[in-house]
Amino acid sequence: MIAHSFVRLIVNHHPDLKIERVLTRRPLGSLADFPLAGALTQSIDDLIAHSDIIVECSGDVFHGTEVIERAFEAGLPVVTVNAELQVTTGSYLAGKGLITEAEGDQPGSLAALHEDAIQMGFTPLVYGNMKGFLNHHPTPEDMAYWAKRQGISVEQTTSFTDGTKVQIEQVVVGNGFGATITRQGLEGLGSTNLNDSASVLGMLADRAGQPIVDYVVPSGYSAGGVFIVGRHDEEQAPALQYFKLGAGPYYVLVRPFHLCSLEVAKTVRRVLNGGGVLLNNSTRPTLGVAAIAKQAMKPGDLIERGIGGFQFRGEAIRLADHPDHVPIGLLRKTALKRAVEPGQLITFDDVDILPSRALEIVEAQRQALKASVCEEDVLGLEPFPLVAGAAG
Repeated sequence: MIAHSFVRLIVNHHPDLKIERVLTRRPLGSLADFPLAGALTQSIDDLIAHSDIIVECSGDVFHGTEVIERAFEAGLPVVTVNAELQVTTGSYLAGKGLITEAEGDQPGSLAALHEDAIQMGFTPLVYGNMKGFLNHHPTPEDMAYWAKRQGISVEQTTSFTDGTKVQIEQVVVGNGFGATITRQGLEGLGSTNLNDSASVLGMLADRAGQPIVDYVVPSGYSAGGVFIVGRHDEEQAPALQYFKLGAGPYYVLVRPFHLCSLEVAKTVRRVLNGGGVLLNNSTRPTLGVAAIAKQAMKPGDLIERGIGGFQFRGEAIRLADHPDHVPIGLLRKTALKRAVEPGQLITFDDVDILPSRALEIVEAQRQALKASVCEEDVLGLEPFPLVAGAAG
């Protein structure tokens, strides 16, 4: 859906931009309805040879990592609409070339709102997401119904519904802007009034002593956007109250939409014009997204997929607290080595993961993190954030 819509947008509304190639793994004959069928290719070499910039929107951690590494070898910048990749291998990639999340999906929308907030003098305390519906244990039947109704895949529908997607999105934002979480899995406040919920989150951020990422589940008002809770200079309080932002000290800035593929072109232009990174997972992440079991499973059980599956969901965690956690983005065609119980956080001792470039990257990051935690324990030092790409 993202690629179809983005191509149509460029063709119809951006005549100075040209899409030369579109990489696909599907048979070319099955894509006769694609809006720019003549640009389709199954060759990464062909894609790279005809491109000045790559837009990666596969939603696939493994394939996306391969394509981006190849793009960086050729010196090409990359714009992604793939937060799943960002939280899995994105920090390593951020140390190898220009990679940025696109405006349009919630992380990019929060990044754009962050830039606006900073330019207006606000100090962000909370980077917030609005989630319309949450069910940690949706049924396959319900997901099939809603996927058909909304015209997206069952896997996408499931990851949206069980909360995995919002956890991934908020971790990217947290790593990108040096924010933290107040607890594993985020607060996820039920909310009938955004200003009231924002004040609660603002107080939690003050208590944490640094900005936080979180989300609300609205009831009685529209969801689908993003928001920032911030402070401002006291002398600006009368003006801010006049501008209908309330009496403070917590002010809420809302971006009530994210239009996904329709906004990606803004980030493409940003990069082409030398504007640099809007948002990525940073080269020094402190947060990750762990796999949490939804059901009891036994040794030998096969895991077809983590994100968007019915066996696991993702929760935001602090990397220093769980250095052996399995990033949910790595779970694909995986076998369990040990029995797990509902609610259990999955570690590398629990699963047998197939070799891949993504696994190599994550393993190198994990060993670097464990080494830094050991150094902290021995020397009594403050935690040193993981430097991606330090090994392997």
